[in-house]
Amino acid sequence: MANHKQAIKRHKQSLKRRSVNRFFVSTMRTHIKRARHALTGENKDAAFDLVKKASEYINVVASKGIIHRNKASRLVSRMAKRFHQTFEK
Repeated sequence: MANHKQAIKRHKQSLKRRSVNRFFVSTMRTHIKRARHALTGENKDAAFDLVKKASEYINVVASKGIIHRNKASRLVSRMAKRFHQTFEK
């Protein structure tokens, strides 16, 4: 553990940031799981809504710098591709 006042402050800040970042990543994963589950079903409208919601949330997380923008783009792209493969036959 840090001994200097500034190092203690930085450690506290890093713990706060870590907890916030974990919340965003966890929520993002939940959105992705719900969208993937909806893509296995038959309801196109529900799947579209969940994919859209997940894509928007992924972009929010990327804009905050929690995940890399290329990773966000890749996740959104793969989800959209899967949606079109499933429902645009």
